[in-house]
Amino acid sequence: MQKKRAINSLSGTPLAAPEALARRIKAWGRELGFQQVGISDTDLSQAEARLLDWLGKGYHGDMDYLERHGTRRSRPGELEPGTARVISVRMNYTPQGAANSAEVMDDPSRGFISRYALGRDYHKVLRGRLQQLADRIEAETGPFRYRVFTDSAPVMEVEIARKAGLGWRGKHTLLLSREAGSLFFLGEIYTDLALAADSPQQDHCGTCRKCIDVCPTGAIVAPYQLDARRCISYLTIEHKGAIPDELRPLMGNRIYGCDDCQLVCPWNKYAGASGEPDFAVRNGLDAPGLVDLFLWSEKEFDERLAGSPIRRIGYERWLRNIAVALGNAPGSAQAVAALEAKRDHPSALVREHVAWALRRHGR
Repeated sequence: MQKKRAINSLSGTPLAAPEALARRIKAWGRELGFQQVGISDTDLSQAEARLLDWLGKGYHGDMDYLERHGTRRSRPGELEPGTARVISVRMNYTPQGAANSAEVMDDPSRGFISRYALGRDYHKVLRGRLQQLADRIEAETGPFRYRVFTDSAPVMEVEIARKAGLGWRGKHTLLLSREAGSLFFLGEIYTDLALAADSPQQDHCGTCRKCIDVCPTGAIVAPYQLDARRCISYLTIEHKGAIPDELRPLMGNRIYGCDDCQLVCPWNKYAGASGEPDFAVRNGLDAPGLVDLFLWSEKEFDERLAGSPIRRIGYERWLRNIAVALGNAPGSAQAVAALEAKRDHPSALVREHVAWALRRHGR
């Protein structure tokens, strides 16, 4: 952990009552732009059993790191010794004024990008705010042991947020809130502070299965069970190889992530837009033309997507994804010409998907 402390831990003498300090931390978090803050203990034993079952079924695909970290993911004290509580936060991400998602997905000449990725890389934004929150706590309590996380280490963030009372796990496996749906980021502070823990919420999905039925590739194989190998978010972001032939036609124009299961969820009618300037739409990515994106050079890709989470997948996978979308789009002279221009691309991965797209257009 980043800081050491002699007092205020579960083994020491607290300067403030656990309930009072927890209330202050939540207030400070809201001042820093988090829509909600909760606190959980570190017992993730039930989630650990589900994780091991999920891994045993191979649903994680080639995300080998999910196995590599072993029980450190489900046992916070193994990842960061001394952890007794986890401060969990959520922050809305939908940019104000972004193009309507359904309209973009209904226009095959445009590419759909998951709404969380339209602006600046959320890792940097949340990590900075979490550090500010930790600094504010330290100013109150004195030095304490902690570490901040934002999707950056083996952390079961959804289960932790559920235990912290931020929501419940939906049938699509994402966290759901009655006040905010699921369109938000999560972040955590592992700490040794003696804080009062919150109580989990009840599940409010009931008999609804809209997220299961809407999934284009059938990736939600059962309530609360996601086969990542079929998930478009996995295929366009995490997966490094060729996208399976049988799944390509089902991806439509989704070139980075997929929001279908969230867009159809009734609880997302309560999702609020984000006022964070860093999450504002950049480069017209809320409704971009596929041909325009496909013609970006690698230099343009690097420059225009600097500071964006999209840049993490690299230029090769970017072209792979767009080639599939162009193959699913109605034939046009511009689309075919763009694909032809990359028929002999140096990357075998790109060439394979370009050839597939051209065959879809009878070329």
